[in-house]
Amino acid sequence: MALDGAFLYSVKTELTKLIGGRIDKVYQPSRDEIIISIRTRQGGFKLLISASASSARVHITASSPDNPMKPPMFCMLLRKHLGSGRLKEIRQDGLERIIFLDFECINELGDIVTVTLACEIMGKYSNLIAINHEGKILDSIRRVDEDMSRERLVLPGMKYELPPRDDRISFVHSSEEEVFKTLEKLKNTELSKALIAAFEGISPVLAREWAYKTGENLNGGELTEKRRKRLFEEIMRTREMLLSHNCRFTSVSTKEGLLKDFSFVDIMQYGNLMNMKKHESACELLDYFYAQRDNAARLKQRANDLFKMLMNTSERITKRIANQKNELLQCAKKDEMKLMGDLLSANLYRFKKGDTKAEVENFYDEGCPLIEICLNERLTPAQNAQKYYSEYRKAVTAEKKLAEQIELGEQELEYIDSVFDSLTRAVTENEVNELRLELAEQGYMRASRLKSKPPKIAPPLEYISSDGYRILLGRNNKQNDRLTLKTAMKTDIWLHTHNIPGTHAIIEAHGEEVPDTTIEEAAVLAALNSKAKNSAQVPVDYCLVKFVKKPNGAKPGMVIFSNNRTIYVKPDAALEERLRK
Repeated sequence: MALDGAFLYSVKTELTKLIGGRIDKVYQPSRDEIIISIRTRQGGFKLLISASASSARVHITASSPDNPMKPPMFCMLLRKHLGSGRLKEIRQDGLERIIFLDFECINELGDIVTVTLACEIMGKYSNLIAINHEGKILDSIRRVDEDMSRERLVLPGMKYELPPRDDRISFVHSSEEEVFKTLEKLKNTELSKALIAAFEGISPVLAREWAYKTGENLNGGELTEKRRKRLFEEIMRTREMLLSHNCRFTSVSTKEGLLKDFSFVDIMQYGNLMNMKKHESACELLDYFYAQRDNAARLKQRANDLFKMLMNTSERITKRIANQKNELLQCAKKDEMKLMGDLLSANLYRFKKGDTKAEVENFYDEGCPLIEICLNERLTPAQNAQKYYSEYRKAVTAEKKLAEQIELGEQELEYIDSVFDSLTRAVTENEVNELRLELAEQGYMRASRLKSKPPKIAPPLEYISSDGYRILLGRNNKQNDRLTLKTAMKTDIWLHTHNIPGTHAIIEAHGEEVPDTTIEEAAVLAALNSKAKNSAQVPVDYCLVKFVKKPNGAKPGMVIFSNNRTIYVKPDAALEERLRK
């Protein structure tokens, strides 16, 4: 994992400003995550501790995740034992991935005692353990019993023991002689893997970076004296950066914006294949890196039922439309039914009840060719003619109704796609709840499944163009309606992707003529907040708000417009970040 013991050393250094601060509040927004609010003389800080297998970490955070209505038991235990405790000390054993937070608290008897939080950042074995002044476990965010592990139990009342430790050296605290001896032992294995096995507290990305800057990721046995010296110099340079608190915190992402890695040194191994972003501090990097991943995972979990319902609804509507179109094709034979009825009516005298077929001249066709008409032997000739007329009338009615139903079905499918697109762009649980409420109002889900407390309406997304014009984007269909039909002025400019589900964008013109640059930037934002955000070129329609109307009975977000123009743009996430207010 990228959060190694060396990076944790930088985090511990930054957390020292919390020493002396008092605990204000304790929250547990999710099963594996605790947030402790601490007041210091420099102000208030929120300390996030996560024991999640995929994103275990500890750092100061600026985010405010939604909290459950009822606090979990571990959260209640921390509130009881930590209370208004004062952070006394922050410890780390070498470069082990464990941070100890010692709090000075008052117990039930009024005595001052020390309660320690052991933040074990160890991948799938990560844990957060509360330890009393006697070294016994009060409880942990994840209990470990005999069925889970035979080596180390983590249960209330047991003596706290450190996790098993590998026989590796610390490149920060070891002497040059120890480091050289370790480097001499790197044989018969890939260099980056050998470095991980030899030194504690380094991540694969840091080991690969050392190997890359050495020259090649060679086997240890092939490491020449020159490259061994270069590797030692690189390790010493990293050591100096860490001890002098002069780290270069860097996050790595793909060209598509997917976060990949991070470190406290410059990352050169990816070349031009990845994007690099600098950060001011270790905590700021971790907050940035994991906030996006955690929010996406948390929302995906909590909105999973909505995704499933929308996909099932979309599939059901698509099948229904396909069946209706097949039925509509059958209605194309209606004129043939009328022809049969006309020909039978003109030749009733030539047939009798009991006949199974009739051969008559088609006087509608030039040359009057003979055609054969099937008859029901149980009906009279007149009744057979009326049967064909009846089928003709049914086909005419069905054709009209099916055309209406297909149009309504396609509109409904467009609406479901727009809700699905809004759900993929939701960044908070409150936005998901807004979509739940909208779907309940439209009859797609039961209102009883919603929480009694209505969701708080979030404001539209806000940007400032290069020319200084404010650009607003709706977060969902109901907000699109409010933004376009109520908030926007008639002279403002409205934008929407052409025949593609997406948000409504509004440029506040204030009665002025909006520059082309602002229109293009707003079109890019509209494209980014649509289903076509990953496309190379996206058509975006725009017109004055006064030309946008909502038909009677239309679903949320559905409008019609005229006097529009179309501009083609390429979605640009960097532009969105630059224009974000």
